[in-house]
Amino acid sequence: MSANSFSIARLPRIEFGSGSLQKLPAIAAAYGRHLLLVTGLRSFAESEAGVRLFADLRAQGLSWEQVKVSGEPSPDFVDASVAALQGARIDCVVGIGGGSALDAAKAIAGLLRPGNSVIDHLEGVGPELPYQGPATPFIAVPTTAGTGSEATKNAVLSVRGGFKKSFRDDKLVAEWAIVDPDLLSSCPPALIAADGMDAFTQLLESFVSLRANPVTDALARAGIMASREGLSALHREQSAAARAQVAYASLNSGICLAQAGLGAVHGLASPLGAFFPIPHGVVCGTLVASATASNVAALEARDADSPALPKYAEIGRRFAMQKGLNGPDARRFLVEALRDWEKELDLPRLSAYAIAAADFPRIVAASRAGSMKTNPIVLTDAELTAILSSRL
Repeated sequence: MSANSFSIARLPRIEFGSGSLQKLPAIAAAYGRHLLLVTGLRSFAESEAGVRLFADLRAQGLSWEQVKVSGEPSPDFVDASVAALQGARIDCVVGIGGGSALDAAKAIAGLLRPGNSVIDHLEGVGPELPYQGPATPFIAVPTTAGTGSEATKNAVLSVRGGFKKSFRDDKLVAEWAIVDPDLLSSCPPALIAADGMDAFTQLLESFVSLRANPVTDALARAGIMASREGLSALHREQSAAARAQVAYASLNSGICLAQAGLGAVHGLASPLGAFFPIPHGVVCGTLVASATASNVAALEARDADSPALPKYAEIGRRFAMQKGLNGPDARRFLVEALRDWEKELDLPRLSAYAIAAADFPRIVAASRAGSMKTNPIVLTDAELTAILSSRL
């Protein structure tokens, strides 16, 4: 194998595996005795794992403040949380929850010490001042498997009807990511489907991204196959093996997107999530088959030498478990497999969230920044509109 030059940005130290949550109190205590816990409203705190963790933290001699996140965090929420905690001693921030809780925790950890507004650094919104830090040490503990936020440097913040943008910097990367698949045991099937398809989409888009490299390719392959093995199984019935596969896929997806970037689905997901009350994972799951078909068709017609084409074919062969399947047939098999997932996982259409064809022009117009820049080919407005139309 020959490899062009590439770089890998900072990653957290990772503890992965069943029961790894038990390591959190000792890990947190290494930073000091005073914690900030950022969680969802109540699901984790009221769970058996949450009750046990709080008891273990007390036994370790730790005390904490708590911030609870409802829905996707906004800049105002982050700023208000930071302002309310000024003067408090916080040695370490621990985010426990889904992507919203982890993103909020990441942003709060970044601003507790500087004390300024997150708008100062939010891409495409404020003055986009360089973030200087210092950040408070941050530990990420995902309780869902989809966003991979535990492994990224960006905190996604949104204003409903306005924007969905990132505060990102290498200094925001978690010191530790504690990924315990057991925490997925309380996730309902609809959440498993949406989050799992978010992770899969991140893996596939990273794999064919213009910034892909041999390291992210290896992680993406492993994560994609873990999704193939675990997602449908976990959606049907809880099992330790399926939970581990899906959690591993999600972790890999976060590492890959942070290093390689994403593509058309996430380009469209940004305005869709900003303008409408549609969960991010639902956007990914409902659009990934159509976006993959559009990318493949555009590449075959306009850039037949693109390295993304054999990569799509490789995943198609892996899904079909047919090594001899030729490129076009393998790519078609992949698209059809993704369409089968749409049906099997019962992924809603866009119209379920009051999205109409009349909204497509502003969605497409707002989709060109960020993730769209690393899509393997520039899709036309008509092609992007067709992706949305296919899932209306």
